[in-house]
Amino acid sequence: MGSIGEQPPKPWVQTPLIRSAALSLEAGCNIYLKLETLQPSGSFKSRGIGNLMSKAILSHPPSKPVHFYCSSGGNAGLACVTAATALNRPATIVVPMSTSALMVQKLKTLGADVVQHGMHWSEADAYLREELLKKDPGGVYVPPFDHPDLWEGHSSLVDEVEVQMNGEYDGLVLVMETEGAESLNYSLREGSLRRLDKISSIATSLGATQVAGKAFEWGQRPEVTSCVFSDAEAAMACVEFADDERILVETACGVSIAPAYNDTLHTILYPELSDEEFSRLNIVIVVCGGSNVTLKILESYREKYGSDERVVSKFHSRRLGRREKVPKKVRKE
Repeated sequence: MGSIGEQPPKPWVQTPLIRSAALSLEAGCNIYLKLETLQPSGSFKSRGIGNLMSKAILSHPPSKPVHFYCSSGGNAGLACVTAATALNRPATIVVPMSTSALMVQKLKTLGADVVQHGMHWSEADAYLREELLKKDPGGVYVPPFDHPDLWEGHSSLVDEVEVQMNGEYDGLVLVMETEGAESLNYSLREGSLRRLDKISSIATSLGATQVAGKAFEWGQRPEVTSCVFSDAEAAMACVEFADDERILVETACGVSIAPAYNDTLHTILYPELSDEEFSRLNIVIVVCGGSNVTLKILESYREKYGSDERVVSKFHSRRLGRREKVPKKVRKE
């Protein structure tokens, strides 16, 4: 970097937004996919984390060494190390012991110094802050989800969608989590910010036992609906999506796609609309991450969850002309 104020390279990209014929047929409305899997890190995390890290570079003198530290179960860490590479700075990623070997290897391949500590993200984060960051005068903390610079960067996704859709899309927000990682849904149901005892879902990228206070605040807005699906539904959504769109995503993303497959998108968001009225709506699904998945993993999901009762009873129910029970949810009237 030449001097303070010189703009560093932007560590994220504008991503395509495409209409999915297959998911539109399944959901009964017009489904558009915002392909955040095409970010440098493989997820939308490149936006917020890239924004925070770029601002950190600008605030430091060129002569001062900067070393980025991020605690993450996966996608935030990938965003940190890819952004650090673009900014020509080193990165250390602390991940919990539950992080898959696949994700750990990806982080190392990208050039990160990887440390595994703790059973879940909050323990990994505490270790990073107390044992590593305090000892490095050039250390810069990169939070995975709780910082205004992150939210500002992530908001660029909405700006892009607004332009790409010409404002013609549904204004409600559906927030998805899996059972065993539903820290936001739990807090909304209890009416106060709460912490899960543990993370038991296979969607480890969702593995924060407590969400940020701002996320809880925004989750209480009337246009936000929080919904929880099983690991089986999230996993099989990944399998179906790979078949339909030839795109591999992990379960933390698959849970967002599941409502289009299990015939609940209509009844969750617009139960008052007829099928014909619903069919005219445009709904955007953020396809947010595909780093922690392989073809072998998807095949194991098919074998393990393909006969799960909740999958069999709900998936493709529109094709069979059935309506099924809506999953556990918190809806703001």
